[in-house]
Amino acid sequence: MPAIESLVIKVENLQLTVPAASGPVNILRGVDLAVASGESVGIVGPSGSGKTSLLMVLAGLERPSSGRVRIAGQDVGGMGEDALARFRRGTIGIVFQAFHLIPTMTAQENVAIPLELAGEPDALTRAAGALEAVGLGHRLDHLPGQLSGGEQQRVALARATAPRPRLLLADEPTGNLDLGTGQAVMDLLFHLCRESGATLLLITHDPKLAARCDRRINLIDGRILPSG
Repeated sequence: MPAIESLVIKVENLQLTVPAASGPVNILRGVDLAVASGESVGIVGPSGSGKTSLLMVLAGLERPSSGRVRIAGQDVGGMGEDALARFRRGTIGIVFQAFHLIPTMTAQENVAIPLELAGEPDALTRAAGALEAVGLGHRLDHLPGQLSGGEQQRVALARATAPRPRLLLADEPTGNLDLGTGQAVMDLLFHLCRESGATLLLITHDPKLAARCDRRINLIDGRILPSG
């Protein structure tokens, strides 16, 4: 086990229960997880196993029912909404399957959003540099609707990595892409993480993709299976 100060993710007995018409549904059932700085971890499991819910809790977008969640040494469970938003802005980058780009903004403007929210005075310049790093320096003024799926996901990657987060969360980032394009996007994702030293938590259905990470974790029915 790495020293506590070297951990970017430290989760203890994480429980998530949500109400439903038929009664409470236990989504996460006592998850314990430790991820070291700079490590890449692939989370695999069938649909409904709790993978995306775990990511949402780690991102501070979903409140756990109980347990402790520390990200980069901070107890996110004890933060209010405003503090969480500020913390997320400076510490966590998120890449979703569905891109989530603003359709009326150019690629450069989409990437600049988190930088502007963080008060960076050179947001547009840094956004252009981030797009150049993902091979889209020639697409700065294009709207998402003018880009291919692979290009849109590269814009999303640039947006997530431009603020230089310590933790990058990726939820099925190739789910909407064909095989070749998805592989190229993943090559880029791992390259960006290596260059920046960011910790990567990758949610995926694909065991081959998870195998590219330093470590693979199986999540079944809201529980992490013992390794080995």
